Amino acid sequence: MGKVVSELRGSRYSHGKTGTLKMISMIRVFLVMILAVCGGAVQAQELSALARLDATRSFIRDQGCCGLAIDLHLSQAVPYRVFTLDDPMRLVVDFREVDWGGISPAALLEGQNTASGVRFGLYRPGWSRMVVDLKGPMAVQTAGMVTDPSEGEATVQLRLIPSAQAEFSAASGAPASAMWGEPKIADMPLVIQRRTGEGPLVVVLDPGHGGLDPGAQTGGASEAQLMLTFARELKEVLTRAGGFTVVMTRNEDVFVPLETRVSIARAAGADVFISLHADALTEGHAAGATVYTLSETASDEASAKLAERHERNDLLAGVDLSAQDDVIAGVLMDLARLETAPRAGKLADHLVIGIRDAVGKMYKRPRQEAGFSVLKAPDIPSVLIELGFLSSAGDLENLLSPEWRSGAADGIRAALAAWAITDAAEAQLLRQ
Repeated sequence: MGKVVSELRGSRYSHGKTGTLKMISMIRVFLVMILAVCGGAVQAQELSALARLDATRSFIRDQGCCGLAIDLHLSQAVPYRVFTLDDPMRLVVDFREVDWGGISPAALLEGQNTASGVRFGLYRPGWSRMVVDLKGPMAVQTAGMVTDPSEGEATVQLRLIPSAQAEFSAASGAPASAMWGEPKIADMPLVIQRRTGEGPLVVVLDPGHGGLDPGAQTGGASEAQLMLTFARELKEVLTRAGGFTVVMTRNEDVFVPLETRVSIARAAGADVFISLHADALTEGHAAGATVYTLSETASDEASAKLAERHERNDLLAGVDLSAQDDVIAGVLMDLARLETAPRAGKLADHLVIGIRDAVGKMYKRPRQEAGFSVLKAPDIPSVLIELGFLSSAGDLENLLSPEWRSGAADGIRAALAAWAITDAAEAQLLRQ
């Protein structure tokens, strides 16, 4: 175990205008008390959106006479890197980040003679590592990730071939990587101070997916690129209007982990978090924009299917609660949302009105709820806007149209401006 460590390194609540500062203060104190009880385990963990390894579809086996084939099937695509180390000879695969729970090393190695052992675990906060002990020098012939665009699952496929010892030693060593840095977790207070009308509204725009995760795809269009284009245009509209400070979770086609998206919002002191998506349904037909807020149960079957693709872990103020008791995690999440859930609901209502007034037709039930992971930060009013469905020819045409996007962006701007006024007025009443 020492070698592995050294190498791997129920209830629902509601809160209306009758809530008082005293009640809010008591809730915050209660949150701190519960966190103190759970402190040791909670504080030792980092926020994460874990991929999970499917042992039934993964293997490490001999290939041909003396090569090695490795397939690792993951529940979602994540950044990874592959390299070899010498003395002793071993293959290293780093991921960001994989849950190894329930995986048997012996089962992965069954029926092969090229590797002598495998071990895996947390290497450093935000990164997981798998180490394969090699019986002889081997070079990585191919390394790639195959992603299922409909399910979001991915398979890392590695193929190794024998090499000379001198070549192996020369090629071994961890490569430099821009992805290697840890995600910066915002150094923010547990509860973000609520805005009462002073200063600009800080809006964080989150274009969904990106990089190795293109999201939904149809023809030559991808959800990731369409949402990046719209987010850039929406930022321009808000900035020109005045009264807004806009921050984007990504400005290019790159993969941004869930924990980093939420941390960007906290570091910016976000008043609002808006995640932008344009998904696709493999069954049935759906068209039009939809605005989601967080709920433990999806509004309908379509919402449930979409939530399954986005679902990861429960989040609380930058802390991973995936290992906590369900009752404790549920109570903490509900308490923390006493202030933000009603505010997010009102924001969603304003967005439905704004988008409908600007572009006309929306989804038949435009105001819905689902368990999207990106909405789970309890200290920031958060909504997810499905601007349309790429499985709908009409929606795809809209998303490709600069005129339609301009109208939708202006509708969102009007909604944010209206919500900011009513939300600030309510905050003033709570302070009196």
